[in-house]
Amino acid sequence: MALILPVNKITPRFGKDCFLAQNSTIVGDVEMGDKCSVWFNAVVRGDVNTIRIGNKVNIQDGAIIHCTYQKAKTVIGDNCSIGHKAIIHGCYLHNNILVGMGAILMDHVVVESFSIIAAGSLVLENTIVESGFIYAGSPAKKLKPITPEQRKLLEELPDRYVMYSEWF
Repeated sequence: MALILPVNKITPRFGKDCFLAQNSTIVGDVEMGDKCSVWFNAVVRGDVNTIRIGNKVNIQDGAIIHCTYQKAKTVIGDNCSIGHKAIIHGCYLHNNILVGMGAILMDHVVVESFSIIAAGSLVLENTIVESGFIYAGSPAKKLKPITPEQRKLLEELPDRYVMYSEWF
């Protein structure tokens, strides 16, 4: 069973049909929607501020979701995929986002809907990621528009993770 801990008497809350891997950790002021998945070694740490997660969000292996005390909460919209070992810290992700493996998003980043953050990218504090584009690099910059195939992936990937979680 996942490690689920209250912090300051606030216990994480989960929607329907969520999968929490046995060695995932979810603590504090976290609210998660329906059909979400938190995979192996992922950490969702709402100890110093709030974390709000929509429906059909997958937080893949080793990812970290955190925030900054009295400064930056984290909000993740619906149908978002957070890649392996990504770090989401005190930022706002709209709907249908893919954050690539190992990417880092710093405080007060806003990622608009239907956007991709490339693997290994560093998105600096206060960056606004424009809808419909791929951002890449360190620091991340707008690279190019997403293709129709990539938009389709953004729509389908969350359902794949719902299916994968049903295997467990």
